[in-house]
Amino acid sequence: MFALKKESTILFFIAVFVLLTLSIPSSVIAFTPSSQPKSNALVLSSMNETAPMGDYAKTLLKYLERASYNVTYLTDGAVTVDLIVNHLNDYRVVIWRTNTFNWAHSIYWYIGEKSNDGVQQRYASDFAAGLLNDHTGIVGMNSDFLRNHLKANNLTKVKLMVFIGGYGNSIASQFIKAGVASVIFTHGDLSLQHGFIDNLTVQMVNYLTQGQNVDTAVYETVSPFNQGQKPQDPLDSTYAPPFWYLGDGTLTIV
Repeated sequence: MFALKKESTILFFIAVFVLLTLSIPSSVIAFTPSSQPKSNALVLSSMNETAPMGDYAKTLLKYLERASYNVTYLTDGAVTVDLIVNHLNDYRVVIWRTNTFNWAHSIYWYIGEKSNDGVQQRYASDFAAGLLNDHTGIVGMNSDFLRNHLKANNLTKVKLMVFIGGYGNSIASQFIKAGVASVIFTHGDLSLQHGFIDNLTVQMVNYLTQGQNVDTAVYETVSPFNQGQKPQDPLDSTYAPPFWYLGDGTLTIV
C-alpha cells in the first residue's frame, strides 16, 4: 500500500513537471533576456526621408532591445549638430546611417538637422571655415569638424560605433581617437537605396546581439559574398560588401 502511494506521488509530480514545461512559450525557451542592467543604444538615420530604412529599422531595434538595450531612434532633422558634438558619449552602442555630398572639392556627411538660424549662430566659426555646410538645406560636416570637436577621451563610454555612410574609412579613425573601443564602417562610395546595405547591417547587428565579437560579426557578414564566386569574364571581379572595422575586434556588446 505504501509503495503504491509512493509511486502515485512520483507520477503526480512528473505529470505536473510535463504540464509546466509544455505551458512555457517556445520564445521563452529560445531566448533568455540578460539579467544585466540595461545599456543605452542610439540609432541615427540622417537621410531617412530620401532613403527610408523601413522594416529594417524595426528589425534592428528589435535585435538591440532583445539584447536588453534601451534604444533611442532618431531620424532626419532630429539628428542635430549638438547631439553629435555633445551627446554621443551617453550611449554604449551608436549606429549612424547617413551619406555624403560634395561641395568645393570636399566630402561632407549629412548630419540631418535642417538649416536654421540657431545652428548657424552656435557654430558660426565652423560654417565660416567650411567645416559645416548647409548648401543642400541639410547640415553636413567634414572630417575636420570631427577632428576639431571630438577630442581624446570624449567618447570613452561608446564601446561600439557602426558608421554606415560613404567613405566611412575617412573618419572612422576620428572616433577611435576620441575613445570609441571599436568602429565598424563602410568604405568607398555608397548607396542607401534598395535596402541592400540596410539588410547586411541588420544581419551584422543580429550577430553582435547574439554574442559574436566585432571581428566575427564583420567576417560573417562579408565572407559569404567573396567565397566560391567564379567570375564569368576575365574582367569580372568578385564582390564583397564594403564593411570593415578599426579598434578592438574582440569586443562584444552583450
